[in-house]
Amino acid sequence: MVLMMLMAVAGLVTASADGGLLARFFSQGGVASYVASAVIALGILIFIHELGHFLVAKGVGVGVERFSLGFGPRLLSVRHRETEYCVSAVPLGGYVKMVGEEAQGEELVHPTVEAADALRADRSKWFSLKPLWARTLIVLAGPGMNFFLAAAIFALIFMTAGRPILPATVGRVQPGSPAAAAGLETGDRVVRVDGQPVTAWEELLARVQRSQGRSLVLSVARDDAPREVTVTPRLAEGRTVFGEPTEVWDLGITPYLPPRIGEVLPGSPAARAGLQGGDRVVALDGRPIGTWDELAETIHRRPGRTVRLTLERAGAQLDVEVIPELVRDRTPLGEEIQQGRIGIAPATTLVYRRVNLLVAVGQGIRQTWEVTYRTLQALWKLVTGTIPASNLGGPLQIGMVAGQQAQQGLVNYAFFVALISVNLAILNLLPVPILDGGHLLFFAIEVVMGKPLSLRKRELAHQVGLALLILLMGFAFWNDLVRFFE
Repeated sequence: MVLMMLMAVAGLVTASADGGLLARFFSQGGVASYVASAVIALGILIFIHELGHFLVAKGVGVGVERFSLGFGPRLLSVRHRETEYCVSAVPLGGYVKMVGEEAQGEELVHPTVEAADALRADRSKWFSLKPLWARTLIVLAGPGMNFFLAAAIFALIFMTAGRPILPATVGRVQPGSPAAAAGLETGDRVVRVDGQPVTAWEELLARVQRSQGRSLVLSVARDDAPREVTVTPRLAEGRTVFGEPTEVWDLGITPYLPPRIGEVLPGSPAARAGLQGGDRVVALDGRPIGTWDELAETIHRRPGRTVRLTLERAGAQLDVEVIPELVRDRTPLGEEIQQGRIGIAPATTLVYRRVNLLVAVGQGIRQTWEVTYRTLQALWKLVTGTIPASNLGGPLQIGMVAGQQAQQGLVNYAFFVALISVNLAILNLLPVPILDGGHLLFFAIEVVMGKPLSLRKRELAHQVGLALLILLMGFAFWNDLVRFFE
């Protein structure tokens, strides 16, 4: 089975167009670390995928001639029994070459020159002579291992580092909103909704949506003093994860993000002004700042205009002036937006909740399903044109984000590998000849026709499939270049 590393990840791998990632990539040590991070991630995914094909093939008695990481000329090679294990020059995929993989139908009676060597092997080990169920299992094993890897990584993270949780703490309260009418304030921590415990922001949002406009009793902690408020959600315009307009039940609040800087992008206006990670912004042009939302929205509205930030650093206050750059960006729906940015990211407010092994396994499987569902949604929206094709990211994009996540720690990097593993599994199941989904399509045709397609027809289909993949990969690579250099 062949794995084409079609790293065109729909709606999952994105980067801002402000050049922040590009600046970091070309910073000292950036190139080497980003390349290494991408190679390790792709190497793991290729190996796991091909290992699935290999193990199931061996398990059902199919001979394996070669197990290769990469394509093209072999760089390293070792033979053990009937199988050659090698690392090849082009690290954009891998393959497992099985005995008798292409000899089917009439080719068994009138063997081609290419099949002559395979015919000298033990026919009981031929892939093409195995029952359809066995061949199907071999094909499914590659994507299956990618799903398994993702679930295992998620479970391990949740069991050791913990599941990332955004606390149910109120940030900005919109004037005139149900929350404002109920007396909610910035910093209030919601601990119960209608008597049911709540710890995460997503749990609070889910309860609000399920209310369908029914009044809710929120138990909140303010300055360690418990109190209860009654609030009635309103129907408001919102956005899906893909940026599509939708109606949601809303309280008029956002999660609390303190105006504390977590990261300063190299070469950005913030870096030139001397801002540092850990700085807390207490005022902007003399006006107190209480949340990250206030800070970000004010900066977005002032491209090209000097703003004075009052910072709290190491117990002391200092003023710095910075000029936001005008940045052109696009929403997931392709709409162009322009806003001011200075090149800072907020400090994380996530907390991590550890769980035991059994719970971690269940949550890992659930997380894998959620990522799978979102990816399928994104692919469908790409096909139907809801999401513009410019959102496709190629190898450069994968490498950039892999390097970024690696710099943020092992847990972030592992989470990223799991996300890409799910995407890779789904993409390889697409019914495109040369991908695993293409093999499954041929098997379905075999069931309908009562016999496999001829070798000539399959070869032609593979050529068409390869051409489509090359075009798509080229388009994704072009998107990378446009995204990083526009």
